[in-house]
Amino acid sequence: MSAALPPFPRPQENAGPPELLHLGIGIDEDEPCLRADAARNRARLLEAAERLVAEHGAGALTMEAVATAACVGKGTVFRRFGDRTGLLAALLDHSERKFQAALLSGPPPLGPGAPPVERLRAFGCALLGRSVDKLDLLLAGEPSAERRHTFPPRRFLHQHVALLLREAVPDGDSELLAHTLMAYLDAALIHHLTQQRGLPADRVRAGWLDLVARVTRTEPPAPGTEPPAPGTEPPGAGPAAG
Repeated sequence: MSAALPPFPRPQENAGPPELLHLGIGIDEDEPCLRADAARNRARLLEAAERLVAEHGAGALTMEAVATAACVGKGTVFRRFGDRTGLLAALLDHSERKFQAALLSGPPPLGPGAPPVERLRAFGCALLGRSVDKLDLLLAGEPSAERRHTFPPRRFLHQHVALLLREAVPDGDSELLAHTLMAYLDAALIHHLTQQRGLPADRVRAGWLDLVARVTRTEPPAPGTEPPAPGTEPPGAGPAAG
């Protein structure tokens, strides 16, 4: 007979009250407000870039291609984003801000107002959906190994998951359990499972729901009550001037 599992480590007492903070995405928070025409131009360029990535992959994203798709001069794209790296960063920032807004102030169960386990389920399904839709872009912007867990957007998502776990499993080590759950949602793993192994997105989503149930010691959602399937972005995910 195997020995009983050791108890979970107690959460740190000095962790403070749960609070979600909007972490920066690498764009200067002191950047002046864009003029209305500049904001419209930026939105049009990002929309064109998103279409190119969706239709041809991140490898086809060049400053020239974006200029042609947006019907503007190439110099306009360079002035707005600097270079291709800046354009990729802006696209990722655009996507991250929309996703963060849905977590912080969107409707439940992704946003506030639902029980923590329901929010965990919805969070993973929404993040899987975004990964399926924007996989090339996420892989192109993947931070290096030494920055992977300190990259501000990832720190924000980890903090969000840890907060929900602190409420759902108060006797668990929410910090470490959050790393376990976030590892399942890693873009590189989603690429391996869906593109290299050919697993359907619904199976990956079912695996997430099963993992949440096991970690939180709850029952999986009843059939017909699951969060939306991967392949759709969270509410409010339309193009924004940002």
